[in-house]
Amino acid sequence: MERVEAELFTDGRNDAVVRLPGRRFPGVLIQGDSLHILRSDLAEVVEACERGDLADARDSAGLLLAGLDALLTRYADALREHEIPRPY
Repeated sequence: MERVEAELFTDGRNDAVVRLPGRRFPGVLIQGDSLHILRSDLAEVVEACERGDLADARDSAGLLLAGLDALLTRYADALREHEIPRPY
């Protein structure tokens, strides 16, 4: 394990925006349990598609998209606040 200092651009919630040494742009730190939930949410979409339940798939995908949109907004807001251009 290597210890490094990172720049923290937001509070330290589960989706902290941080920049590691040597990186031009910050990233989003997703805790392991949050990553597992994200994977489970996507698995629900796949399972609904396999069952042919497109309404359920659409609903699950919509919730997943809303969560990712919120994460992306938090990232973009942090970059804007610190006058860092977005990498996309």
